[in-house]
Amino acid sequence: MSLWHVERLGRRGDGVSVGPAGRALAPLTLPGEQIEGEAEGGRIAAPRIVTPSPDRVRPVCAHYRACGGCSLMHASDSFMTAWKRRVVETALAARGLPAPVEGVHVSPPRSRRRAVLSGRRTKKGALVGFHARASDVIVDLAECHVMRPEITAALPLLRRITVAGASRSGELSMTVIHGPAGLDVSVTGGKPMEPALFQTLAALAEEGDLARLTWDGQSITRRPPALLMGSARVVPPPGGFLQATLEGEAALLAGVQAVTAGATRIVDLFAGCGTFSLPLAKGASVHAVEGLAAPLAALDAGWRSAPGLDRITTEIRDLARRPMLADELNRFDVIVIDPPRAGAEAQAREIADSRISKVAFVACDPVNFSRDAQLLANGGFALNRLWVVDQFRWSSHVETVAEFVRT
Repeated sequence: MSLWHVERLGRRGDGVSVGPAGRALAPLTLPGEQIEGEAEGGRIAAPRIVTPSPDRVRPVCAHYRACGGCSLMHASDSFMTAWKRRVVETALAARGLPAPVEGVHVSPPRSRRRAVLSGRRTKKGALVGFHARASDVIVDLAECHVMRPEITAALPLLRRITVAGASRSGELSMTVIHGPAGLDVSVTGGKPMEPALFQTLAALAEEGDLARLTWDGQSITRRPPALLMGSARVVPPPGGFLQATLEGEAALLAGVQAVTAGATRIVDLFAGCGTFSLPLAKGASVHAVEGLAAPLAALDAGWRSAPGLDRITTEIRDLARRPMLADELNRFDVIVIDPPRAGAEAQAREIADSRISKVAFVACDPVNFSRDAQLLANGGFALNRLWVVDQFRWSSHVETVAEFVRT
């Protein structure tokens, strides 16, 4: 067995190790540790810890070594928080940008309200859980320290749904959301809908008291799974995107509200179902722009039923292919932008060319965010303050809210 020294963690949370064969990635390791293992293809699949780091802790979940849902449960909370902050600072420093971090928010254990689980039939029943690391094998969950207890408690029901609706060789994808009305389950990849399957699924949904069960876009139940966004009640489309935890959403919203305070005309780019638009409409008119029709319809319905909000207008627009132009942006006081993981390079160029004086930028990938931040800096913006939000506890994901002010 070769001896390796772990120098640091890479972006995905694997240890970057140095040994006789050069460098290799080692999962479930920490900086400063001495490990043993053999590298293949630049990766040490099963490292053995020789000298542990003082930041190493015992993982609280029995599935941890196999399950791919978490990658940093072997690290102390203090290490994890400091490392995620450093990931953001390092990405910005590589572009020559400051990282004026105002604070770091970490969502608590068992707070994930949205999870995408996989299900597969077996000869004896079904497997439901997350995939193993770098594998299509499903780890059948008996416990989970990330998901809300209500989702974990529904695993037996999700197995029965898998038995009823999965083909022998296929795999179900189940987006499960917990909200005030109960569980909202959206399933894709199942058998074609037939009357017998519909009856079986309807009975399971009633037995499990599901707020909504949707099968490849077809609704099985009729109870609307409304969520609160500001003072509005919103029924998101089946499987729709939501912030992973309520605590994380509140931290992101607090940052956005701090940046937009005093604005009366706000444009919300990549608005989704209204996570930011609806709370911001209490005191400002908002123009919400999103590439998909269904989230905007949910946002609009929520706004129309909520009293006391200023006007919200909506626009369906693929901002990656057709960003809002500088002249269009100039009609507003502040921009709120929350792009997907790939970032918003084309839109950032238009913002840089506009006369807008302030931007609230929400991001979920520090490297792509730093690229977009540099475009804004080249256009005359200064990165004024920054909040780090960790709502994907024990994973390598990290989010930020940044305030850009035109100098």
